[in-house]
Amino acid sequence: MRKEIRSRRINRIGSYAISSSMSMRDHRQQPCITCTTFNILAPIYKRLTVNNDKSQNSRESDYRAYWLVRNQKILDSLLRERSSIICLQEFWVGNEELVNMYEKRLGDAGYINFKLARTNNRGDGLLIAVRKECFRVICHRELLFNDCGDRVAQLLHVELAGPYSPSRNNDTRQEILIVNTHLLFPHDSSLSLVRLNQVYKILQYVESYQKENKLSPMPIMLCGDWNGSKRGHVYKFLRSIGFVSSYDTAHQYTDADAHKWVSHQNHRGNICGVDFIWLLNPNRYRKLLKSSWSEAVFGMFKYLVRRASLTEEKAFALLKADNDSDCITYSGFCEALRQLNLTGHCYGLSDEETKDLWVQADMDGNGVLDYKEFQQRIWNPTRSEQKDDGVLDDDHKGGEEQTIGFSVENAVLFPPEVEKGKWPENYYLSDHARLTVVFSPIRMPCSQLIS
Repeated sequence: MRKEIRSRRINRIGSYAISSSMSMRDHRQQPCITCTTFNILAPIYKRLTVNNDKSQNSRESDYRAYWLVRNQKILDSLLRERSSIICLQEFWVGNEELVNMYEKRLGDAGYINFKLARTNNRGDGLLIAVRKECFRVICHRELLFNDCGDRVAQLLHVELAGPYSPSRNNDTRQEILIVNTHLLFPHDSSLSLVRLNQVYKILQYVESYQKENKLSPMPIMLCGDWNGSKRGHVYKFLRSIGFVSSYDTAHQYTDADAHKWVSHQNHRGNICGVDFIWLLNPNRYRKLLKSSWSEAVFGMFKYLVRRASLTEEKAFALLKADNDSDCITYSGFCEALRQLNLTGHCYGLSDEETKDLWVQADMDGNGVLDYKEFQQRIWNPTRSEQKDDGVLDDDHKGGEEQTIGFSVENAVLFPPEVEKGKWPENYYLSDHARLTVVFSPIRMPCSQLIS
């Protein structure tokens, strides 16, 4: 019965639906914060058919009345929902009138805003806004990938306002790191590595920021358009280091439930689920970042050789190259990566990244890889298993260092048809759905990283 009620209310959207569902929550009755991510489709990319003109060169940016009305309605919907955190992608930073409209209306509604343009004057970028009554902004950082996609990311470090404390008598600082990004579109398979590398750069930057400021583990939210589904390498990489998909957590979906929801209809007419709000709680920090990165790249290697119908033994032979002994040399390793299109071009692994992978694989450091090392480090690396609930394990002991994390209370996509894996014909606000997640602050211990 409880599941039935929850199912009915999840299909609704808006601040009233979310707040009413929160009032039905369990006995804790903790205050919540809400986070919305939305790719609002920049007018410079939105194709139009005007006066029966079938030309692909007609863009909404050429028709002020069109983009103005659509963006006013986007703002109307965002301000009705009044999320604590708003992360927008494809924000048209190149148009001063649109920028001023968003800044004024969000500012008047009590938000503090930060925008970031993509590099090389692409015209669009990112916007992140947080409600002043919910947060104190500690720092805002900009990350420029300077890669083939001219992509960027924002890092916002905030502290929750007092009323959101899970315990009035506790002096634990309640801080969050929020990331907003839009990854490269995978125009072909050679760009999958670029997208994986973009995520790695984001996490490296977050890790460096934490070390630089001597921060204790705190919740990390990664928001945005990831341009990849639950079947992709980016998804598997984030899962391997402890992140959970908030929407899937709220709906109790597993990693295999990729078909149950969509959030985007791309320019090819395909529908897919690519918009995520990822959560990493302080009790879910799993592995050193470089170890997970190497596993992700080796996972891509395994995918490529399997796609070429190569078995485990043939994959070992590919890496061995012309070496007569029963082991893999560094030169053979590099040649195999080149043959699989993972190196040798501007989108591929750098020499430094290739060497780092080799060091990770060469367990005994003797300069060659035997079959056992190939199996354990490349073909079947050991992965940490995570639960999907994103909350505290029952078996944690109370004596550990305590901090604040989040439980996922609810998550909704709009328009509601996308939650059933369908794209509605009459939806015009964007070619993406809006995702909103409700989080509740809870106490939890910090976990230790696995080396």
